[in-house]
Amino acid sequence: MQRRLINSTLAVVLVVVALFCAPLALVEKRSIESNAQEQVTSEALHLVGVVENRLVAGEPIDAEALSGLTSQNAQRYAVVELPGQPTITLGDKPAGDDPVSATETGPHGEKVTVQESRGPLNRNIRNMLLLLALVALLTIVAAALLAVWQAKRLARPLTDLAETAERLGSGDPRPRQRRYGVVELDRVAEVLDASAERIARMLTAERRLAADASHQLRTPLTALSMRLEEIAETDNLATVREEAAIALGQVERLTDVVQRLLTNSRDQRKSSAKPFELDEVIKQQAEEWSPALRRAGRTLYLEGPPGLLALGNSGAVAQVLAALIENSLMHGDGAVTIRTRVRGSSVVLEVQDEGAGVPSELGARVFERAVSGHNSTGIGLAVARDLAEADGGRLELLSQRPPVFALFLGRPEGSGSAK
Repeated sequence: MQRRLINSTLAVVLVVVALFCAPLALVEKRSIESNAQEQVTSEALHLVGVVENRLVAGEPIDAEALSGLTSQNAQRYAVVELPGQPTITLGDKPAGDDPVSATETGPHGEKVTVQESRGPLNRNIRNMLLLLALVALLTIVAAALLAVWQAKRLARPLTDLAETAERLGSGDPRPRQRRYGVVELDRVAEVLDASAERIARMLTAERRLAADASHQLRTPLTALSMRLEEIAETDNLATVREEAAIALGQVERLTDVVQRLLTNSRDQRKSSAKPFELDEVIKQQAEEWSPALRRAGRTLYLEGPPGLLALGNSGAVAQVLAALIENSLMHGDGAVTIRTRVRGSSVVLEVQDEGAGVPSELGARVFERAVSGHNSTGIGLAVARDLAEADGGRLELLSQRPPVFALFLGRPEGSGSAK
């Protein structure tokens, strides 16, 4: 591209120089020739006038009397012809066959011819042509330098834009925020930067979905694997049927987890809140986590009034409760208490354990992604908060010591009030 821009610019400049210099050289040449001819003619008229005055005054007319009347600097040659008198010559006859010549005749028949060599004329014409050639050469050099600068100025942004597009294609969506002072190129840069930001958001969402799915599916898959192991180890048909029924329920919840993750990833603003029985969710999670808590030598307690209705998505609430129980199992100690209560227009679901609690340096940051005080992934509580907020709920840390996490859910209208 740079070569094309340089060649096209130089071609235009060469055409302009040719169209300008050729007529100018012709005009200047004619002007120089005309000026030389006028000077010779003027000198011839001057000599005719001098000869005429001497004839009228009766003064002698000879070479000595007329010497000095011709221009010595110009080295002109003059011939004076008088009727009945010898021809008078002044100066040296110019060399060459075609001198610049002018002839004038006076009223008494006197005739004066002035000639000048073409050497000075040709030298002036040559100097003029050299000057024009130098100007043309300087113009071409300046145009070439300008063309190179302009080509680089236009090519560099295109190279940068090509590199940006290549980076986008290779998975590096960082916008460069470069502008070049050219409206069209700046518009392309803006579009690429906007595309980079969109791609970055998409990649972030995809990576977040993968991390969330990995974290949220880990526990249900582990529980399902345990059920299948128990089915494989028992010969009791009733136990097999019971464990199979529980495993099927876990598969359904697992399907709900996947669907919920996909829904939140595609449209986090869409709410699917509706009334559901909170006891059913607590009972299901208690059954699922009790074996793991027993193996850890810990106890699960349930507290609160029965029959509470809450607004939300039962599957999402189950995932939030599972994340809180898992957090207590991994980072807490002692008994785990699941407590429900009513507070104004909200139903509050609390999970508490007897461990050391949340470190003071974490505080409210415990819900941020990749923030963990025990070398975990730092994803569980962040996902739980997102799930809670997706349907209008709210997940908070009520107390750091002892650790108390609370899920606030809306209450259906007409469900009464209690405190």
